[in-house]
Amino acid sequence: MAAAATFVQDDGPEALFINEFQAQDSRVQSAEDIKMLVGKRMTPNPVTVAPDETLAAALAKMQAGHFRRLPVVQNGKLVGIVTDRDIRQHLGHEQRTRVTAAMTEDLITVSPATTLESAAQLMLKRKIGGLPVVENGKLAGIITTSDILTAFLDVMGASEENVARVDLMLTDAPHDLGDAAKAIAGVGSEILGVGTYREKWDESRVFYVLIRTKDIDHVASVLKAQGFSVLGIH
Repeated sequence: MAAAATFVQDDGPEALFINEFQAQDSRVQSAEDIKMLVGKRMTPNPVTVAPDETLAAALAKMQAGHFRRLPVVQNGKLVGIVTDRDIRQHLGHEQRTRVTAAMTEDLITVSPATTLESAAQLMLKRKIGGLPVVENGKLAGIITTSDILTAFLDVMGASEENVARVDLMLTDAPHDLGDAAKAIAGVGSEILGVGTYREKWDESRVFYVLIRTKDIDHVASVLKAQGFSVLGIH
């Protein structure tokens, strides 16, 4: 990995939300799922372009697949990446310009075993919207900010039906998350996950509980009645 690598800046709207992935989740899953590996979330066998193809051909592939970037592959080897922004730099000359003239050759890549957290940190640091995934020297896939956002939504339960998140604070010593779990189960609701936020409310740690329920307002009322400080329902 070259220290002087060139990076393609990507300021798409999805980049604004990627920081949210830093919330710590302790949802009950298999050890493999908890790691949230790139290989589980990447797009495998992505559409590619050859370095000697024209930018017009690359743009046509992007438009057909609704992509913003394409890995550049030659003889089975990843040699670069070209983005829609790169192509815009050659506006009006797409038919006469080869991909090799516009692509970025010094790449940051990840492997299928890279965690999504590490991939997200790379994207934030380098302001890029996607990373090629390489395994055994060959292109295995591509991971984008959209893939990571989808994983974030899955972790937070936002992609499931009748799932809500309650943020609460444990202010009194007698109360703990075990008590909250009993209260939630007592009204026929199911806990899908529990976690903490990095930020504190004053000096207190804020917890979130993912709950499957048809009446989240009733669950919140029960928690409040038992002395829990409910900060929000989402």
